[in-house]
Amino acid sequence: MSVIQYVMFLALVGLATFCQNLTGFAFGLIFVGVAGATHLMGIGDAANVACLLSVVNGVAYLRAHRQVPQWTLLKPMLISSVIGVIGGVLLLQWLSGNALSGLRMLLGLAIVACALLLLLQKQVNAQVSGPVSLWVAGVASGVLGGLFATPGPPMVYHLYRQPLDRLVVRQCLFAMFLTCALLRLAMVAWEGEITASVLLAAALAFPVVTVVTWLHMRHPPALPKRLVEWMVCLLLVLSGTSLLVSGWNASHPQPVVPDDEMAMAVPQRSPAAAPAPR
Repeated sequence: MSVIQYVMFLALVGLATFCQNLTGFAFGLIFVGVAGATHLMGIGDAANVACLLSVVNGVAYLRAHRQVPQWTLLKPMLISSVIGVIGGVLLLQWLSGNALSGLRMLLGLAIVACALLLLLQKQVNAQVSGPVSLWVAGVASGVLGGLFATPGPPMVYHLYRQPLDRLVVRQCLFAMFLTCALLRLAMVAWEGEITASVLLAAALAFPVVTVVTWLHMRHPPALPKRLVEWMVCLLLVLSGTSLLVSGWNASHPQPVVPDDEMAMAVPQRSPAAAPAPR
């Protein structure tokens, strides 16, 4: 990357970290989506860098916001999401390219629909939902994390509908994302996909993640609850749209058109000689 690209990369890391600290999710969605769209790095490398930085961000946030863990929420969230990540990685290895693209678009539609439902909801649930819905959201989040490295939307939709303090919601989301990122990193490292360029990018971004998290702790923005919910819905819509577009592009690859040099390199067949007159 050039100097300008490194500056853009670090600015993107700062923006993704700020949104993550504010809403409890969206680091991977913003970073991977923008890095891929602007061609700062490949999608695979961006996902691996996002996992490494999610671990850094999660540890920094949980250390800065020390609270008694809400184990009634965390235990089923962590267990179900771990099961989902393992299932998602296995499903990724089993599915063919077209089937994976179709699944990506279907999930994108579901996420956009969940965001619209959350936005139209006038008030949160009167009481906390039962364990079944929490387990379903956890497994779905884990599967998304294993398939596309974006475990946020199902659990975000579930928790933001509950009558819970937003600080508790963010703490639970950070703990789940940290666990999913560590598991995914272990599986990716086992395959040898953590390259030197990925480690260098993560090392350069480490101070940015730490400083932004520290500033957020010392000077938290006093935003209205409804505004934060609108931001959550917007991020969900963007993530769903990103899945739709990437799935569509993967299922409709652009034809490769040779350039002029390639066309000139192709030997031209000479026309057949006309038969001599008799």
